[in-house]
Amino acid sequence: MSKISQSKLALLSIMIAVSLCTFSACTSSARNPAKSERPWQSLFNGKDLSGWKVKCTAHNNRKNFFRVEGSTILADSMADPNHDYIWLITNEEYADFTLKLKFQAYRDSPGNSGIQIRSRYDDSTQWLDGPQIDINPPGPWRTGMIWDETRNNLRWLYPDLPKDKWVNESMAKPNLRFYYSDDSPSWNDLQITAVGTKVTAILNGSTITDYDGTGVLDDDLHKKYNVGLSGFIALQIHKNDRLKIRFKDILIKDLSE
Repeated sequence: MSKISQSKLALLSIMIAVSLCTFSACTSSARNPAKSERPWQSLFNGKDLSGWKVKCTAHNNRKNFFRVEGSTILADSMADPNHDYIWLITNEEYADFTLKLKFQAYRDSPGNSGIQIRSRYDDSTQWLDGPQIDINPPGPWRTGMIWDETRNNLRWLYPDLPKDKWVNESMAKPNLRFYYSDDSPSWNDLQITAVGTKVTAILNGSTITDYDGTGVLDDDLHKKYNVGLSGFIALQIHKNDRLKIRFKDILIKDLSE
């Protein structure tokens, strides 16, 4: 074979190798697009509670505290405060994600709610472990802060307070906006992003929580219950509370590698 032919063959081999690498990169990118370009997935079809399950103590199991009404998920315990914690939990679990939803609060509702993330329900003890983004219509300044529902912790993570210490209104974000059903707009936008040990919560365009849970969400306690870094999403009705709140447009974007 002549030197010219050898050179052409070498050049052709290089071109084929480059093409294969480019094709491999393109197909890999198609399989795993950039996180910002990943699609939103709906967690609520507007018709029924497909994809969710209610978790609660046995004596509350037949009570219709969570139901679909007017293309919204209605949590309603206004007529019956004699209950333990009631949870509406996703069937699927999530690790890194952005979750966005709308909720509607009522002025005459004195109860507390929240969005559990990366959490798990223990059927044997009937307890749900994991962090919660608080929603508190009676004192809306608390909405967007993080409470840890994990057993043996049970404290505020953001603001970071010792166990048995409580948040107060002086800790609220000055630019917080919260709407009730008779306001205009009448719905609140809540966006929660969890990536690794970092969690942010944005309420109506304002960042309320910007939390790095290194050393907490990944500590031995949270590993024991397998929460903090992965788990299920849940909507809460607080124990013994009279609560009315609606949720809709519940969307999630998977940010896991």
